[in-house]
Amino acid sequence: MMVARMASCGAACNLDEGDGDIPAPDQKGTSTEESSEEEEDEEEDSDGSAEKEEEESEEPDVEGSCNDVPPKPCCEKCKAVQQSQGNELVTPRRISKGRLQVQLEGEGTYECSVTGLVFEVSGRVLIRYSVLSWSKFGMFLRDSWRFAGPIFNVDCVNSPSSILTSIQFPHSLCLADPDSEMTFSVLHMKDSCPVIEPSVDHSGSHVKWRVSSLSPVGPIVQSSKPVEHHGVVLVYKELALNNSYSFRIYLATNNSSDIKDIGKEVRCANKRYLKVEKPPTCKLDESRYRLMSEPEGDISPADLPFTLAVTKLKGYFEVFFEQPPPFKVSLVETESDQTVWSATIREGDCVDSTVEKPRKRTDNRKRSTSTSEEELPKKRRRCADESGDDGVGTVQVPDVSSKQLMQVAKRLGKEWKQVAIGCLDLSSKELDDIQASEEDVIMQRFKALERWKTGRPNGQATVTHLLMSLQELDDLPNEVLKTLQDMIDNKAAE
Repeated sequence: MMVARMASCGAACNLDEGDGDIPAPDQKGTSTEESSEEEEDEEEDSDGSAEKEEEESEEPDVEGSCNDVPPKPCCEKCKAVQQSQGNELVTPRRISKGRLQVQLEGEGTYECSVTGLVFEVSGRVLIRYSVLSWSKFGMFLRDSWRFAGPIFNVDCVNSPSSILTSIQFPHSLCLADPDSEMTFSVLHMKDSCPVIEPSVDHSGSHVKWRVSSLSPVGPIVQSSKPVEHHGVVLVYKELALNNSYSFRIYLATNNSSDIKDIGKEVRCANKRYLKVEKPPTCKLDESRYRLMSEPEGDISPADLPFTLAVTKLKGYFEVFFEQPPPFKVSLVETESDQTVWSATIREGDCVDSTVEKPRKRTDNRKRSTSTSEEELPKKRRRCADESGDDGVGTVQVPDVSSKQLMQVAKRLGKEWKQVAIGCLDLSSKELDDIQASEEDVIMQRFKALERWKTGRPNGQATVTHLLMSLQELDDLPNEVLKTLQDMIDNKAAE
C-alpha cells in the first residue's frame, strides 16, 4: 500500500475559522478576534519549494488536534449511500492563511482528512489547495443551478495539472430519496470566466470531476424540485456584556465555504464573539425556521428563511437572556412544527478562556503565482463567447452600464477616494484630475468608476467584476454591496 508523506512545511495545527474555515467541533472557547489578527498579518507563501518550507517550520499536521474537521453528517436517511470508497486517508499541513499542502508519493486515490477532497493522481505530486467563498462566485450560477458543496482552489506545485486526473468534491446534499432527479456539474473559473462543466459521477458524499485545468472550481446541482441539505447550526456569544447573555445563531449548509462566510462575517462585526461549540448537524430544507428557548428569551427575528441563494451577508437569529445559563435552544421548522436541532448552553460554554497570541509577520515572502480568490478580480484576460471543442460554453455577461455606475456612485461615502486608489487601481494624479474637472462629489465618484470601466477589456468590467474589486475594501458600506448584489440577482432573474 502506498504511503502519502506530508511535506514538512510551515503549518499551524488549526485552520483559521472563517478563512479556510472549517468548524472546530472539539474545542470550546475559540475567540474570533484572535483568528482575525492572525489572518491580517499572514502573507501567503508561493515559492513552490517544499524544501524551503521544511527549513522554516516543523509544525504538526492539521489533523493533529482535529479541531477544524467539518462536522460529519449524521443523517440516518442517507447513511447507506455515504459508505467510504476505501481511499487512502492523508493528512495535510497548513502553510498559510487557510492554504493546505499534501505530498502524494505515487499513483493512487487519496482523501484529505480535513476537507474531504479526493485526489486521483498518476504519479508523485505536491498539491496545494484552499477553501474559497461562494460569495464571489455564486453570482455566476444561472438557470436554477445551486452550489452543492465547497468551492476550492487547487494547484499542483512544479508539476503539470495533467498529473491530477480527477478530483472528488464533498457535497452537502441528502440523496436518500431514490426518485430525486438531480444533475451534478461543477462551476469552473477559467481565466476568470465561468464555465459549467459536467461531472463524471457522483455518490452520496462526493461529486467526481475530470480535471481539465486548475483554478477555482466547486460542485453545483440542478434539480426539478427542492433538495434536502445536511446543515449546521453555529452559535456565537457576544463577549461585551458582563451580566447578560446575547447570542448569534446562524443556519448554513454543512460545507466549509458557507461556514467560511459566516466566520468572516462574525469576525468583521463591531462586537467580539465567542464560538460556542455544540452538536451542529441537522437536516435543512429551503423553508422557514423559528428558534425556541427555555427559559424564554428575547429572540429576533420571529422566523428566518433558510436559502441556498448565495449572499455576502448571512441572516441570523439574535437571542438575549437576562438570567444566567443553562439555556435550551431548539430550531423548529415553521410549516411542519418539527424540531430539527436542539442544544443546551451551559455556564462553561460562555467563558472566554482564549489566551491571546503575539502577532507575527513574516517579511520578504513572495506572493503566490497560482490563481486564488484574492487574485481573481485583478485578472485581465477576455472571456471567449464561443463553446469549446468539448461542447462546454462560457457565460457572456454585459459590462456594467453608466446608469448602474451612477447608482453605485450615489451610495459611496467619504471612503470613495480609498476605493478609487485601493480597489479601482486609479493613480493619485487621475484622482486629482477628476476632482479638478468636476465640482459635484457624486460626479467625481462616477468618473472614478467610469475610468475603472474604460480601463478594462470588454467582458472584464461586469457588475460582478466591480463587486469583486470593491470587496477588497474591508469597510465598504453595506448599501454599496447590497446595490451590486441586487443588480446581479435581478439580471439572473431575467
